[in-house]
Amino acid sequence: MLTIWIARIIDYSVQRNHIHLIVEAKDCEHLARAMRGFAIRIARGLNELMGTKGKVFAERYHMHVLQTPREVRHARAYVLQNARKHAAQGGVRYPTTQLDPYASGRYFDGWKVRINSQTFAPIHCTGPPVARATTWLLKQGWRRWGLIDPAEVPGHR
Repeated sequence: MLTIWIARIIDYSVQRNHIHLIVEAKDCEHLARAMRGFAIRIARGLNELMGTKGKVFAERYHMHVLQTPREVRHARAYVLQNARKHAAQGGVRYPTTQLDPYASGRYFDGWKVRINSQTFAPIHCTGPPVARATTWLLKQGWRRWGLIDPAEVPGHR
């Protein structure tokens, strides 16, 4: 079977007014096409859910190409642990094993400790909403800088 892909969402985090994504793409043109399609699909779903019409996203996406294992490690921790970062800024401390229910952490295989994904409410889909990475940086390279602790707060050492 031939599989043709232009981009894959590897990690995500849904925030109150934006989304963080780690995306693997063949090149910038494929990424732009994929992001446009993603925005359209999300907008259609939200408009249907809310009974509205029209534009949902006010701005286009911001892209940063990750180039080193360290940069990828920091980006993945930031995306997966963004809720913990914002909570810490507000003086709230999450339990050390609590993951963001609006992020893809339950599907992530790079945690420093074992995570029980059974503690999450089931998501009604046929499989994980994220793809497995295929590039060396996203599959293995980032691990050189250490697995991610579920209690880690991005930007705090």
